[in-house]
Amino acid sequence: MGRLNGKRAVVLGASSEGNMGQHIARRFLDEGAQVLVAGRKESVLADFANAHQCHWAPCDITAEASLAALANAAVDVLGGIDIAVNATGWGLLKPFLDTTREELDTITALQYVGPFQFYQAMIRKMARSQGGSGGSLIQISSATATIMLNDHAAYMGTKAGTDHVVRCVAHEFGHEGIRANSISPGLTETPMTAQAKAVPGLFDSFLAGYPLGRIGTSDDIAAAAVFLASDECFMTGENLQVNGGLTLRRNPTREEMAAAMAGAGAGVA
Repeated sequence: MGRLNGKRAVVLGASSEGNMGQHIARRFLDEGAQVLVAGRKESVLADFANAHQCHWAPCDITAEASLAALANAAVDVLGGIDIAVNATGWGLLKPFLDTTREELDTITALQYVGPFQFYQAMIRKMARSQGGSGGSLIQISSATATIMLNDHAAYMGTKAGTDHVVRCVAHEFGHEGIRANSISPGLTETPMTAQAKAVPGLFDSFLAGYPLGRIGTSDDIAAAAVFLASDECFMTGENLQVNGGLTLRRNPTREEMAAAMAGAGAGVA
């Protein structure tokens, strides 16, 4: 407790109840940070902020003006920004040849252009040359930016591209006191994966890929975010594989998933 005392944090992507962004925000609060949560669903943000005595602001990551407004709001209510987390995402699962231009444009806006402009907005407030005091930028990425999963190319490609942008930020803004790192979960039980979790056998098909023997949790990711946000962290430009060793192995194939689901269905019958 208290590892983030005096820190001022923005967590974008915290407007779904129980999602990864909310878990991160709660851990930051528990560790003594002031927190502003942001996202598109204002009622969810307001409820979270009221329940946890923190701040909130609406923000659409695909709108540059909205990101600039978020940065200004954070400075207004927190007095500055020491930590900025992007936990937004869209888990598009679509066969490669069926993925449309509209879907590509949407996921690129959400998972590449939007994060790029989020970093820009935050850096303009955090950089020492801009009157800030430096700090930590944290991007929630994915193990699938490194290892394969069928029917996930658009998601994987944009996450991988953003990871490389994080490295660029780390390289270019270290002298401004800014650290930039990614965290890569594997399959995690979140609102985004709720439909998959409800399919008998599907989550079980992933277990063989985890040397540590279990599916990850949002609390695992929040714990890593606390480290990256804290003054204990002497790391930048890295992608933490917080996924129980999944990237040492692999995700299941389409055929293995189908077999696991069929076996679970037979067991239920």
